[in-house]
Amino acid sequence: MNGIKIMNTKQRCLIGLVFFLISYLFFSKLLPSLSESIDFAHCFNLIGACFLLSFNDAFPKTKMNKVGSVLTTLGVVAHIGLCTIDFIMSSYGNNEIEKAELSQHISNSPLLFYPFIAVGPSLLFLGLALHAFTFIKTETLKSLMVIIGAVAVGVSFFALKNGVLMVLSCAVFVLGLGLLLYKNQTEKLLNK
Repeated sequence: MNGIKIMNTKQRCLIGLVFFLISYLFFSKLLPSLSESIDFAHCFNLIGACFLLSFNDAFPKTKMNKVGSVLTTLGVVAHIGLCTIDFIMSSYGNNEIEKAELSQHISNSPLLFYPFIAVGPSLLFLGLALHAFTFIKTETLKSLMVIIGAVAVGVSFFALKNGVLMVLSCAVFVLGLGLLLYKNQTEKLLNK
C-alpha cells in the first residue's frame, strides 16, 4: 500500500489496553483532570473500548470465543453509549440541577439505563473474560487474572466505590489480557 503500514491486530489490542487503563486512572482520580472542558476519562475509555474490539480477532474461533465476541461487541456498543451520556452530563459543567435532572431521566428510562449504564458496559468485561476462559487449561494464571480482574472491577466500582481498588483490578485485567495476547513471545523470553 505505497509504504503505509497498517496496524496489526495485536497492536490495536495493545492500544486498547493502554487507553482503557489510563481511563481508569482518570476515573479513580489517581491522574488529575487536565482540563475542565474536556472529559479525558471518558475520551480514553471510549477510544480504549473501541480498540478492545480487536480482541475478537486476536483469539481462536471456538464456539466459546464466538459468544465472547458477541458479548464484547455489545459491551463496546454499550461503552460508546455510556461515554456519550457522560459527555452530555459533563457538558452541564457545574450545573448540578441539570445533571440531577438528566440522571433522574436516564434512571427512569429502562431503554437507556439497562443497556448503557447498569448492564451493557459489563458485557465488555464478560466477553473478554470469556475469551480468556478458553485458555484456562493452558494459561491458567493469565486467564484467572482476566476473569478475577473483570469481576473485581465491577465489585470495586458498584459495591465498594473504591477508586484505588478499581484501578488495581483494571490493571490485573489488562495485564492478563496483554500476557494472553503475547503469550508466545513471553514464553520465548522466559525460556532463554
